[in-house]
Amino acid sequence: MRVTAPPPRGAVAGMSPPRPSVLRSLNSRELSEVLFNNRSPRSVLPIWVDFEGRPRYYPVLQPRTGRIMHSYRGHLWLFRDAGTNDGLLVNQQELFVAAPNVNKADITLPVFTLKERCLQVVRSLVKPGDYRKLDIVRSLYEDLEDHPDIRKDLQRLSLEKSEMLNGILE
Repeated sequence: MRVTAPPPRGAVAGMSPPRPSVLRSLNSRELSEVLFNNRSPRSVLPIWVDFEGRPRYYPVLQPRTGRIMHSYRGHLWLFRDAGTNDGLLVNQQELFVAAPNVNKADITLPVFTLKERCLQVVRSLVKPGDYRKLDIVRSLYEDLEDHPDIRKDLQRLSLEKSEMLNGILE
């Protein structure tokens, strides 16, 4: 008699287990006109996440300015500091999802931890090749070298979304 193990949680017998989904925009034709308001003192880089989950960069928004964007329902947007690539918030969230009933996206600075803010300042004052010349704790070298990265953030957000959905479906 042949005994087989049960399929992994969330999988159906005979099918491979679900892979983490890639965060991507919905391909919709339902227009969503949105005012992107840069309420921060920083230059902001709007980033649309395309239908394959790739970041697409849009023209920079100067501090305290706005721009009307013609987007579509289900389109995903992230916003970054154009100079440092640090993540910014939009309507108090990391990710903006365009919808016909949402007509504004207020971009603001998050509350950075003291450590995050110190790393930002050191990165602005010291060249990356000189980080290891600083007389600091060794672990901070790695933290300094781990610059903000949109692709890492998209992977993290995809994983979080996938885990959230798996939690709901279980």
